[in-house]
Amino acid sequence: MRLDRNELAGAFGDVGTSLPLLVGMIAASGLDGGSVFALFGVLQIATGVAYGIPMPVQPLKAVAVLVITQRIAPGVIAGAGVAIGIAMLLLTATGATQWIARTVPRSVVRGLQLGLGLQLAALAIVDYMPSDGVRGLGLALLSLIAIAILLGNRRIPPALIVVALGVAYAFAFLVDARDVTGWIQPAIPTLRVPSAGEIATGFLVLALPQVPLSLGNSLLATRQVAHDLYPERDVTVRGLGFTYAAMNLVAPWLGGVPVCHGSGGLAGHHAFGARTGGSPVIIGIVYLVAGLLFGAGASRLTSLFPLPALGALLVVEGIALARFSQELVPRRGELLLALAVALAAIALPYGYAVGMVLGTMVWHLVTTLHGRPLAHTP
Repeated sequence: MRLDRNELAGAFGDVGTSLPLLVGMIAASGLDGGSVFALFGVLQIATGVAYGIPMPVQPLKAVAVLVITQRIAPGVIAGAGVAIGIAMLLLTATGATQWIARTVPRSVVRGLQLGLGLQLAALAIVDYMPSDGVRGLGLALLSLIAIAILLGNRRIPPALIVVALGVAYAFAFLVDARDVTGWIQPAIPTLRVPSAGEIATGFLVLALPQVPLSLGNSLLATRQVAHDLYPERDVTVRGLGFTYAAMNLVAPWLGGVPVCHGSGGLAGHHAFGARTGGSPVIIGIVYLVAGLLFGAGASRLTSLFPLPALGALLVVEGIALARFSQELVPRRGELLLALAVALAAIALPYGYAVGMVLGTMVWHLVTTLHGRPLAHTP
């Protein structure tokens, strides 16, 4: 595990996805920002140490969207985390996740990756980059130029330049430097025990929509990206399932939000230079210190990372994830199936679950009818 400038740069490769979701959940539901940030940091550190590669921890996307739009109570969010952890533990311990991994073909997984990559890039371009008007677009354009020039440069990692540009922009236009010291409110997470009713409600309202998405992206797609980028590391669906379950069985008791691993985050860390577990350890320390030092005011720190700059990072993360599908170009049948799965993931309610199930059914049906794998079917 390294802790050098490339790991530091890679550490910011997933901030554009996680940070806005964390802040949105805190603002919508009145969660304690210090506890959310501190626990999120601890889980990043633990994951980096456990896997030895830039394995990310991310807020659960379906949960985050529901919390933000419906202003779910903190107790129900904690209950949902426990319910999701129990569900994933049972699926993994019984071998269900491994069976799903054997059943879902690679072309369907590539389609899920492509859909998520396109969604991330679209979110960045449509929502993040124009968020501060013309000057924000200027920051985004300057950030993209820096990334285009420096991407792959191990001496001057581009993510550090983008972060520096964003912080300078924030102090120039958004934040009075004299106010920052007033944000300091040291605090530590406190124990909170969700009731049986909160766990049951969390399961029905938040866990049921999330688990199918997690099977596709957090387990199958993340395992595939880990195999693509770090084939020497034995990252398995079973291992990912157990760490996913463990994180959600621990975090809710101390004010953390439901979390997962993510293929986009892994691709983003790698794209900006990370190669070891040092990357999540570094960003984990940042979140942990922010949570402990700034307490309930920790979410104010997000103003130092303007959305246009985060959008530039997010575009690269999306492209890095989507480009894995290029291996299917010579195989027309699998490419068409991956495109259909990606379209379903983007356009349909519960699209990742629908795309995974229907894509798998189509693959096995065509394979059965033609008597040979879809990869060899014209």
